[in-house]
Amino acid sequence: MIVDGRPRNLSGEGLGELGEVGRAVRRGADHDQPWHRQIAEWKERYPLRYRQEGETIKPQFAIDEIYRLTKGQAIVATDVGQHQMWAAQFYLTTQPRTWVTSGGLGAMGFGFPAAIGAQMGRPDALVCAIVGDGGFQMTMQDLASAVEWGLPIKIYIINNKSLGMVRQWQQLFYRERYSHVWLRNPDFAKLAEAFGAVGITARRPEEVVPAIEQSLQVTDRPCLVDFHCDPEENCYPMIPSGQSIKEMIVERG
Repeated sequence: MIVDGRPRNLSGEGLGELGEVGRAVRRGADHDQPWHRQIAEWKERYPLRYRQEGETIKPQFAIDEIYRLTKGQAIVATDVGQHQMWAAQFYLTTQPRTWVTSGGLGAMGFGFPAAIGAQMGRPDALVCAIVGDGGFQMTMQDLASAVEWGLPIKIYIINNKSLGMVRQWQQLFYRERYSHVWLRNPDFAKLAEAFGAVGITARRPEEVVPAIEQSLQVTDRPCLVDFHCDPEENCYPMIPSGQSIKEMIVERG
């Protein structure tokens, strides 16, 4: 274990120093430190951004509206992929134990079952599963359990008809030589209804807000909203494999 730049055993002196470091970090978090001001400046200078234009839903816009309409108070569970990163960027979680994700472990299909667990553990909480169309198909049969137990989970599918993160890498680094990334999806709303849940489809930007508002009114069973999103939208910033942070890509050239 490394504490304050020095190796320590995880016992005795090491644990004492680790606790002191933690207390110092917490004290620092309560004050206007120079590094806080530097981070705030960077955020102001290089904000996350997107353009909701045209007739196709931008995934960032859908997640932005989920955040706004839930007032940022939901427990959010995600799968892995582009939607996971957009959710981290645009659903501004502020409370502990309200962001449930597998991080970099690549667990497609994790989000919906995790949301079921969160709803069982917090029956009075608003629980949202923000998932991709690829990952959701790995565990969508759990709709049966969610309906059986009357869990009012909101399932928001960022449906770009592909394995989005793999497609993005193939587009940017393999000259658009796409291989096994485009998906032939079912009608997710009808699938939800077949299980006894509520199913909603949003295909145009103006349908996003009404779909979310309708989903939030369902309190006795799961509600699935299938957002048909721009299949070519990429997730930035990203660092190419084997490169340093100086080679970060912030937008498509």
